[in-house]
Amino acid sequence: MVKSFLKEIDFTKKDLLNLLALSAKFKQLKKDKVAHKYLEGKNIALIFEKTSTRTRSAFTVAGQDLGMNVTYLGAGEIQLGKKESIVDTAKVLGSMFDGIEYRGFKQEDVEILSKYSGVPVWNGLTDTWHPTQMIADFLTLTEVFGSLDDLSIAYIGDGRNNMANSLLVTSAILGVNCTIIAPKSLQPQKDIVDLAHQHNTGASLTITDDIAGVKGVNMIYTDVWVSMGEGVDFKERIDLLLPYQINQNLISLTGNPDVIVMHCLPAFHDLNTEIGKDIYEKYGYSELEITDEVFQKYSSIIFQEAENRMHSIKAIMYNSFQEE
Repeated sequence: MVKSFLKEIDFTKKDLLNLLALSAKFKQLKKDKVAHKYLEGKNIALIFEKTSTRTRSAFTVAGQDLGMNVTYLGAGEIQLGKKESIVDTAKVLGSMFDGIEYRGFKQEDVEILSKYSGVPVWNGLTDTWHPTQMIADFLTLTEVFGSLDDLSIAYIGDGRNNMANSLLVTSAILGVNCTIIAPKSLQPQKDIVDLAHQHNTGASLTITDDIAGVKGVNMIYTDVWVSMGEGVDFKERIDLLLPYQINQNLISLTGNPDVIVMHCLPAFHDLNTEIGKDIYEKYGYSELEITDEVFQKYSSIIFQEAENRMHSIKAIMYNSFQEE
């Protein structure tokens, strides 16, 4: 049976906990500079219809550390869904590669690649789910708090994007209490909420538009306010979400001196990017989903989380090639 990694609901709590433990083991091997080319001789393809820093870097280094040959296939470099159907592309790539990573738009596309390629396929991000990010995020939570037991987390901002979807569902599977805080128009779709409840192993799941929902949480999470490829009125979106910015006032509302903040990056917290400068010139905002003060305060955890993408992706790929 081909073991792909397409979305969180394909896995049990035990499966995900095993991946977290395996990620930690690979992180220690890397730290100790112990070679672990367990998949030497295998070839994998990385399909990126959406640009990436962390996902591309993580898959590349993870694959090379495991001894695999890694081929990058960027947007416009292959005919995926344009001059050649995804089914045909899947069959071609499956005959040449031992595994395929896909980062793109439709969840349906990564599912088709898995169904017809005959090799493991790993979801590097779609508009619906971001499962590799979840293993990195919950690994980070485990490292910071020692365990996932009795943890409560809150996601604040655009509650309809892939990060909010994945956090809600993965929290449910792992039994971690999760609150999604977003304006009513940007709250998770009913089918996502239903999935979370169907796979819940004991978590308290809350959807609200009240920022007071952060009270008592151990971690606050946010993401960019406009996702890649999303066509929206940017000014309208900013104005809608400004009350949901992670700032010092929001941190204070938690009432928890040990609360942490996480962000999957990139983050618009200053004017050190072209997009950040453009937003400031057009709308006068120098900080969006998170203030620079808060970002810098929790930056060590945020960049620990980013590094963990590599270790978790290594575990995910390695696990796909193991016999049941």
